[in-house]
Amino acid sequence: MKTVVIASNNAHKAREIAEALDFPGWEFRTLRDLGIASDPAEDAETFAGNARIKALAAREASGGRAVLADDSGLEVDALDGAPGVRSARYAGEPCDDAANNAKLLAELADVPDARRSARFVCALAFIDEDGTETTARGTVEGRIAREGRGSHGFGYDPLFLPDAFSGSRTLAEALPEEKNAVSHRGNALRELRAKLASQR
Repeated sequence: MKTVVIASNNAHKAREIAEALDFPGWEFRTLRDLGIASDPAEDAETFAGNARIKALAAREASGGRAVLADDSGLEVDALDGAPGVRSARYAGEPCDDAANNAKLLAELADVPDARRSARFVCALAFIDEDGTETTARGTVEGRIAREGRGSHGFGYDPLFLPDAFSGSRTLAEALPEEKNAVSHRGNALRELRAKLASQR
């Protein structure tokens, strides 16, 4: 059995990854599952850079096991790409989804609907036991609503109206399987799975 360490303690994220990368003989464990502490400074200017920082740190902390890390966030065109890599801490420390959403709505208060375009971005970094690195990137385009709607998901999901839903529902109003079918992480995982399958 090959153990892949997911450089996260988010159980929902871990389940999504395990379902997407269902290779026979692979098992996925979070840092918490393995009792490993890894909290590197995510100081890169890109999602890909931060994903690689987390992957390298988890690989070292786990003794050279295969690892998978992701970094993701929201880019709003009217805000020149903000909150970007600082999405989780947009409103400051500690991370607070409600505060982040409130700040985003305040920043966009005077921005007309036609200029509220945005995208979620997910960068994945996989480092195999032999040190081989494989990366993937996924996005989902949409726009920012004027108020939060829905009880599913987390982060900015209640404010994000994906184009794939014709702008009629937020990601937080979608069922998990509907979200995964169009989400940035889902798209990145599908790309990563295809790349890893071609290497097997």
